[in-house]
Amino acid sequence: MPKLSIVIPCYFNEANIPITARELIANEALFPPEVTFEYVLVDDGSRDNTLRELLTFRAAYPDKVRVVELAGNVGSYNAIVAGMEHATGDCLAIITADMQDPPELMVQMYEYWKKGLKLIIGNRQDREETGLQKFFANTFHALMKRIALPNIPDGGFDFVFFDRHVAEEILRLKERNSNIFYLMVWLGYPYVNIPYVRRKRKLGKSRWTLQKKVKLLIDSIMAFSFFPIRAISVLGILLGFGALFYGIYIAVLKELGDIQVEGWTALMVVMLFVAAFQMIALGIIGEYVWRGLDAARKRPLYVVQQVYEQSNLGADRQLPQS
Repeated sequence: MPKLSIVIPCYFNEANIPITARELIANEALFPPEVTFEYVLVDDGSRDNTLRELLTFRAAYPDKVRVVELAGNVGSYNAIVAGMEHATGDCLAIITADMQDPPELMVQMYEYWKKGLKLIIGNRQDREETGLQKFFANTFHALMKRIALPNIPDGGFDFVFFDRHVAEEILRLKERNSNIFYLMVWLGYPYVNIPYVRRKRKLGKSRWTLQKKVKLLIDSIMAFSFFPIRAISVLGILLGFGALFYGIYIAVLKELGDIQVEGWTALMVVMLFVAAFQMIALGIIGEYVWRGLDAARKRPLYVVQQVYEQSNLGADRQLPQS
């Protein structure tokens, strides 16, 4: 019997967990009877009652719910990796804890998986959110599609269904400061995408801050594109040619005796422009160097404080891990 592991990162989701649990359990009835379920819920260092709600869900379904408590907040992508490492299913799905993505879509995803596809993507055709949040998301994914991964679906995605083999490849790579969903596409497996409309969040407050969004943008670009380094090279060459032609122009004026004392403003503008370009270039290079240093340290992506699961004897156990 195929086993489906549903990985859910949780961060300040105490209000959502009871509703999420009910929807997930109800969604099981839509699957063929031979499918068994495992829910791997990862508490990403929440400081509210998220863990308590997760353990309540686990207590109601101890044979299918596993709760992974991380020692601190490491970000949703690293929390997803932790969930994948503790999942035991033949196929896996990643869904958010706030139920903005329709869990019933997993039934269609499962049918594609049975046909042999290793990756099925639920991509956001549209979203009910408005304003800056929608604008940022659309701009981000359009930019990534243009300069990094042209084969990703339009609209972006973070709702995926994939084979165990894909999970093993992601775990083997252990990439840091990256985008785990884009990494799945980067692996190269053929995939099918299913468009849907992302729901508006009804409970709780999103912790996906502007700072985290900017970091994700930088991480995604630098993990999958050489565009920043290439842009520095191109601009450097253009500035070099500009300096060469301007130098020739100055030399000709000197020979003709037309050089005057004026020119302080133009000189300062050129100097400030070049200095600004140099600082930006150093900043971009520094981002790459820092990521190399971070990878060389080989620090763990996360530290597991406890795992709440069923032992072979059927008794609940708490496993401290690191």
